Amino acid sequence: MLPENPTRAELEAFFNADRFATQAAGCRIVEGRRGHGVAEMELADIHRNAQGNVMGGAIFTLADFALAIACNVGEVPTVSVTSSIEFLSATRGAKLTATADCEKDGRHLAFYAVKVTDDTGRLIARVSATAYRHQPAGA
Repeated sequence: MLPENPTRAELEAFFNADRFATQAAGCRIVEGRRGHGVAEMELADIHRNAQGNVMGGAIFTLADFALAIACNVGEVPTVSVTSSIEFLSATRGAKLTATADCEKDGRHLAFYAVKVTDDTGRLIARVSATAYRHQPAGA
């Protein structure tokens, strides 16, 4: 388990195992603390669809990675159980940033909001997610 306010090195060491997000998609951690996570992605051709727009899956991967950071810092192992994404605008920038924040934290369930913006300040997508906290037996 990560501490409530880990260093960037601690975050990167822990989340380096999220190879799809970090290696395939190129997501990078900006910051993380209990209930809050920020990740970014420099856009490249691999993130684009046949029409030249950023693929929804790339946007969702970044949002999900920021969510993973916010959910797992200072907490027992936590996974998302539902996520709903709304794509609001096409990106015009060269980088996306996802910011995840806990809106309600319970013993087993927690509720998060994630906003994805581009480096022009445009709101690209928003995600509403519910996460499940796995409590060890006897906890």
